Amino acid sequence: QVQLVESGGGVVQAGGSLRLSCAASGRAASSYAMGWFRQAPGKEREFVTAIPWSGANTYYADSVKGRFTISRGNARNTVYPQMNSLQPEDTAVYYCAAGRTLKTVVERTPNAFDAWGQGTLVTVSS
Repeated sequence: QVQLVESGGGVVQAGGSLRLSCAASGRAASSYAMGWFRQAPGKEREFVTAIPWSGANTYYADSVKGRFTISRGNARNTVYPQMNSLQPEDTAVYYCAAGRTLKTVVERTPNAFDAWGQGTLVTVSS
């Protein structure tokens, strides 16, 4: 069982930046990829970004491409989504997720991931 803890959420004005963090413990090495999803009130959870555990590729939703970047920490048990040029549409609870197979980065759907953090709230004001 992989345990995930998110942090870094907060309130920021449009155009600002935040860096989120997801720290993994347990059997994190068994995961193929770490990803992030977000869920706004009344909306379904949507894919944001993902990074394979041992690969160099990164994946982004079209809505955040060019604004968000994700990287892995030196300890390799932490990932950091850097979110720039934030807009009110980015307001949501952001969830860190882990998955064990290639489908995490191919399908990029919540069902492809099997471990989730508690979420961290990002609020972007106009």
